[in-house]
Amino acid sequence: MSDAQAANETVSYKGWSGIRRAFATPSAVTMLLLGFGSGLPFLLIASMTLSTRLRDVGLDLGSIGLISLASFFYLLKFLWAPLIDRYRFPLTAFLGRRRSWLLASQIGVLVALAALALTRPEQGVTGLVVWVLIASFAGATQDSAVDAYRIEIAPATAQAALAATYTLGYRIGLILGGAGALYLAEYRGWKFSYLAMAALMLLPLLTTLLCREPVAPEATVQRRIDFVGAFWQPFTSFFRGNGWVMGLVLLAFVGLFKFPDQVIGVMSGPFYLDSGYTKADIATVSKLFGIWVGILGAFAGGAAVAAFGFRRMLFVAALGVAISNLAFLLMAQHPSQIWAFYAAITADNLFQGFAGTVLVAFMSSLTDRNFTATQYALLVSLANLPGKFVGGVSGYIVEATSYSTFFILSAATVVPTLLLLAWLWQRIRDPAREAGEGVSG
Repeated sequence: MSDAQAANETVSYKGWSGIRRAFATPSAVTMLLLGFGSGLPFLLIASMTLSTRLRDVGLDLGSIGLISLASFFYLLKFLWAPLIDRYRFPLTAFLGRRRSWLLASQIGVLVALAALALTRPEQGVTGLVVWVLIASFAGATQDSAVDAYRIEIAPATAQAALAATYTLGYRIGLILGGAGALYLAEYRGWKFSYLAMAALMLLPLLTTLLCREPVAPEATVQRRIDFVGAFWQPFTSFFRGNGWVMGLVLLAFVGLFKFPDQVIGVMSGPFYLDSGYTKADIATVSKLFGIWVGILGAFAGGAAVAAFGFRRMLFVAALGVAISNLAFLLMAQHPSQIWAFYAAITADNLFQGFAGTVLVAFMSSLTDRNFTATQYALLVSLANLPGKFVGGVSGYIVEATSYSTFFILSAATVVPTLLLLAWLWQRIRDPAREAGEGVSG
C-alpha cells in the first residue's frame, strides 16, 4: 500500500462532516456511474420495457410471461459468483480481478442490447430469447462484480455512502431504461430505442476503464485450488465465521427483510388499473415521481446508517417497509383519486429506498472479503427469492379476499423479521458505530 493510501485509511467518516466527506469521495462518484450501468438494462431485458415491446408487436401474454423468466439469472447469480471471486476474466485480465469481469460483462450487455434492437419478435422470438438470456447473464454478472468492487474499494464506515450513490445511479438507469426507452420507442421506434440504450452502456464501460482496481484484500484463509473448492469454500467460510445457528438466522433475516415489499410487487400494476388510474397516471406517478422519491429515501438511508449505525436503522427500515404497504389502503378506499396515488407511492418508494440502502450496508458487513462476490450474491438472492415466489400466488390471495385484506396481510409479515432482529440485536457487529475505522478514497 502506498503512503497516500495509508493516509486515506486513517481518514474518519464519523459525524456529519464525515458523512459529507464519504459522499464526496471518488469512489462514491465511481459507484454512481457503475450503478447506472447495473440499473439501465434491467427493465429492458427482464421487466416492464421488454414486456411492453413484446405486447406492442402482438405477442400473447403466455409467451411474454415465459420470456420474462430470463430474469431469474438475477436471482441465481451466486451460482457462478465463485468464478468472479477466484479468477480474472481471461480476455481482460490485464485490468485486475474486479475490473476484468466488469468490462467483460458491460461489453456483453452492450452487444446484447444492440442485438435486441435488430431482432424482429413479430417474425419469431427465438433470436430475441437467446439475446435476452445473454443480456440477463451479463447483467447479473455485472451486478456481482459491481457489488464486490464496492465492498472492496472502501472500508465498512464508507459503505452506506457508496450504497446510496450506487442506488442513485441504479435508479437513474431504471428511469432511462423504463420511461426513457418507452418515450423513444413511441417517437422513433423500438430499434432506435434499444440502440440508444446500448450506446448509454458506454458510460459505465468508460468508468471501468478509468477507475482504479481495489487493493486485493490479504487472504485470511487457505484457498483450495481445486474447482470444487472455489464453489464450496465461500459458503463454508460464511458459517465458520458466524456459526451454524447465527449463520442460518442471518440468512433467514435477510430473506425476510424486504418480504412485505416484494410480495406486493406483482399485484401493484393490476391494482393501479383496477383502482381507476390510467396508464399515463401510472407512468407519471409510479415510474417517474416514485423513482425520485426512492432516490431521496436511499440517500436518507445512507446518511442515517453513517450517523447512527445500521442496527437501529434495520428496525426503522423493516417497520417502515411494512407500514408503507398500508398506505395503499388509501388508494383502495379512494379509487381514481390522484392524491391517494401520490401519497401511497411516496410512502412506498421512500421506505423502499431507505430500506434498500440499509440492507446493502448490513449485507456488506456480513461478507468475508476473501469471497466478496460469492457471499454478497448469495445474500442478494436470498433478499429477493422468498417474496418473488410468494408474489407469484398473490393474485389468488387477492381473488379470495380483497386488495385491502392483501395489503394488511402483507404488512403483518414483518413480525417474524422483527423477532429475528430482536434475537440478533446484541449479536451483530455494527462497524459504523465502532471507533478506529478508516477509509480509502
